[in-house]
Amino acid sequence: MMRAEPLFPDQKGTVEGPVLALTAPLSFWGGVDPSTGRIIQVRHPQCGQNIAGTVLALPGTIGSSSSSAVLLDLIRLDIAPAALLLAAPAAILLIGCVVGREMGWKPPPAFRLDEAGQARLPAGRITLLADGEIRFP
Repeated sequence: MMRAEPLFPDQKGTVEGPVLALTAPLSFWGGVDPSTGRIIQVRHPQCGQNIAGTVLALPGTIGSSSSSAVLLDLIRLDIAPAALLLAAPAAILLIGCVVGREMGWKPPPAFRLDEAGQARLPAGRITLLADGEIRFP
């Protein structure tokens, strides 16, 4: 059994989705199209893939204070990832989740899962419980 650390103690529910394990850090600002969820950072190994509805495993983020606004747009349009698995908490990105919740929208739950744990994620779909338990076939 694998377990991730919930980054918001009041997260509720269970989410399921296909794993999109990124192999390089991502900048949401300029790296993700806020109207589609597609990775547009041209030098990113997963450029062209869509993060909408995925369990997005991020080995890191490339900072921009506008990353939270891009995530907030994705949440507002209902094309955000189903969940975020962050190797290290990214406060600026997580602000998008906090603001989305305050706006009454449904932000993705966020968890900490180090790079070694991310490397053990299977291809395909996984289920994440609010307490951080990760289930897969």
